[in-house]
Amino acid sequence: MDKARSHRLTLAVWFAVAALSLATALQAQTPPPPPIMLGTAWYPEQWPESRWDADLTLMQQAGIHMVRVGEFAWSRMEPREGNYDLDWLDRAVAIGAKHGIYTVIGTPTAAPPAWLTQKYPETLRIDEAGHRVEHGNRQQFNFANPKYRELARKIAEQMAKRFGHNPYVLGWQIDNEYQDISFDPDTKMQFQQWLKVRYGTLDNLNARWTTAYWSETIFDWSQIPIQTQYGNPGLLLAWKRFVSDTWRSYQKNQLDVIRANSDPKQFITTNTMGWYDGFDHYVVEKDLDLASWDDYVGQGHLDPARNGFAHDLTRGFKGKNFWVMETQPGSVNWAPVNNSLDKGEVRAMAWHAVGHGADVVSYWQWRSALNGQEEYHGTLVGADGTPVPFYAEAQQIGQEFAKAGPALAGTSVKSEVAILHSYDSRWAIDWQRHNTNYDPAVELVSYYGPLRAVSQSIDIVEPVAPLSQYKLVVAPGLNVLSDAAAKNLIEYVRHGGHLVLGQRSAMKDEDNGLRPQRQPGPLADLLGGRVEQYYALVDPVAIEGKFGPGQSKLWAELLSANDKDTEVLETYGKSNGWLDGKPAAITRRVGKGRITYIGAWLDGSVMTAAAKWMGEVSGVKPALGKVPDGVEVYPRYGDQGVVYILVNFSKVEQTVALPSAMNDVLQGGSKQSVKLPVYGVAVLSK
Repeated sequence: MDKARSHRLTLAVWFAVAALSLATALQAQTPPPPPIMLGTAWYPEQWPESRWDADLTLMQQAGIHMVRVGEFAWSRMEPREGNYDLDWLDRAVAIGAKHGIYTVIGTPTAAPPAWLTQKYPETLRIDEAGHRVEHGNRQQFNFANPKYRELARKIAEQMAKRFGHNPYVLGWQIDNEYQDISFDPDTKMQFQQWLKVRYGTLDNLNARWTTAYWSETIFDWSQIPIQTQYGNPGLLLAWKRFVSDTWRSYQKNQLDVIRANSDPKQFITTNTMGWYDGFDHYVVEKDLDLASWDDYVGQGHLDPARNGFAHDLTRGFKGKNFWVMETQPGSVNWAPVNNSLDKGEVRAMAWHAVGHGADVVSYWQWRSALNGQEEYHGTLVGADGTPVPFYAEAQQIGQEFAKAGPALAGTSVKSEVAILHSYDSRWAIDWQRHNTNYDPAVELVSYYGPLRAVSQSIDIVEPVAPLSQYKLVVAPGLNVLSDAAAKNLIEYVRHGGHLVLGQRSAMKDEDNGLRPQRQPGPLADLLGGRVEQYYALVDPVAIEGKFGPGQSKLWAELLSANDKDTEVLETYGKSNGWLDGKPAAITRRVGKGRITYIGAWLDGSVMTAAAKWMGEVSGVKPALGKVPDGVEVYPRYGDQGVVYILVNFSKVEQTVALPSAMNDVLQGGSKQSVKLPVYGVAVLSK
């Protein structure tokens, strides 16, 4: 090695060591971020640097301690291939730090620059109709394309090397809202290869997909098509699983290089979209440190049950607290009617999120862009740079987060009740609803709302998750039941748990084929009964029994009770002749455990009574005790005890009597009861 080269190498090592030493010193001087934070999406690349300080000053005055930056700025970061410009982002992070504001950096791969897609047109995705998507929007990339992944990895590596040890960078968001996929020939070949690895032989695939039906037998892997809506159920499910694995590998392509160049204290996440089911989030989230999602109401007003389910679903991806990476500051721009949420409703929505386990609530976006597709979206600051009316409400939230932060530090959600959620099952029902109004998401919420009123806390977990900590596990619409999940549920019941199966459960195997046993398949012996037949309903059917009189709408399953220990809970009234007088819900004790099957789609009052019965027989009690209808209770537990967050979503003022005197964290003092106006919030600690 010549002396000059040796000298350059020595200098490079010296600079690297010096940079690491400086980062370590800075980290020691950097205060920890607040335990509960208010944040916003900031786009410094859209504004002159002379404006940055004014924006950050307004953020600081609003109690904002976190900004997400960079996720759409690829053209600014790499204006030409291999020519990286991150100095401006370094300055943005630094000036944020001067205002006590931490940064989450988004990799910009959801919005590739024009030079990239022009030079490498194969990186543009092809939609299902066969059209190549063009530049001028976002998410126009092909998630399976090797060249795109190579370029995405390179920009992520440059960013990680630059910011991976910056103490004011809390973590990383990979890409943005995974959604659009490609149907190009190369992706199709990758799918066929994926199937070959999964099934091994065509004989195995043909047998498991029952391809003798309609002469669908496959004789060569290249004959397998992509189908997304109407096709062989095994093929439909396999494509969704391939998409999930492909998003996971797309993500891991960037994740690995970020991890290799960043401090372990920096988390890695991606922002998902709540109820969105384009892929299996349990698969995609496996490699991440933190779950986060984008919480939008759109048109109308917050539905605490549907929105609460999405929070709990997200928390269940990693089994720990999560972030709301984006939420609306009043209104959006993409709904049919982009109404603004009521005054006070956004504050209630923020505490609703924290109650479900969010440690950060971040608004999209800070300031109105002067142009672009989302000019009309809600903000905290207008295009003129001055606060909009919502800014004052955000400021109140920021002040309250700061006040309640010490009490909530280190707390998390714990539940006695779990609802099982399965993307396989949601997809399977959606492809073959049998009743056009049978929405699997609506079915889940129909159980979730009443059960949450009973328990005041629910976990949403996948069917193979550990269940021993729960007194009650409810599985509405668990249509696809794998052998592993069946074994998990059987063990749960035999060890003393109470399992409740909802309508359409345990009909399919893991390849989306009908099980040879009647529902609930491998759980039938445990139940001491089965589903004799299912009926899509044109008109509601009367039901009566332990849960009181009511109706079954959309769907009814005729059950039989074959064991002397199996109890009939509800029966059908006069209907189509087949259902008349037949069991609609049955239950059976199994040692210290219990298994229940509900074959009717219960209406509101009957489901409320059913949820109360489930709680009573399972020993589930509300965390804070009885509260008025419309008041939500969210317990968060920590080493110092429990903190209760209360939010009034009813349309009138409510008074909540407390079981014992509690400390009012926001207002101060010890309280035996609290008054909550409409959208009112209380944070209480023992």
